[in-house]
Amino acid sequence: MYKLGTVILCAVFFAFVIARPAQEQASTSTTPATIINQVDVNNPDGSYNSSYETSNGIKVENIGYMKKILVPKSETADGQVLEEHEELILVQSGSYSYMDPEGNIITLRYVADENGFQPEGDHLPVAPQ
Repeated sequence: MYKLGTVILCAVFFAFVIARPAQEQASTSTTPATIINQVDVNNPDGSYNSSYETSNGIKVENIGYMKKILVPKSETADGQVLEEHEELILVQSGSYSYMDPEGNIITLRYVADENGFQPEGDHLPVAPQ
């Protein structure tokens, strides 16, 4: 009998927790941002250039192009040997910036290529040497 009462009490408590009103999120701005400048160029060779700027100070730029790389001879996990060959990859570079809640402009620059995603920015931690 005590086990049934404990289960019912836990179920009622759980129902109260689930039914409580959600906390309101503080909003820093109620004005929606609009795009004030935008460029989109897509070329037949796969390269492109795009950028936009919004009324709240966000700026984004991205450039991409196709690049041939030489992939060295390797072996897959199941033992299959892959001979040296060329592959076509998309290289991207660009940046974006915005204003943080303290009023600082945060800018991140990046390159994404055969070496992976490589971000740079004054706000990012620096790896030890």
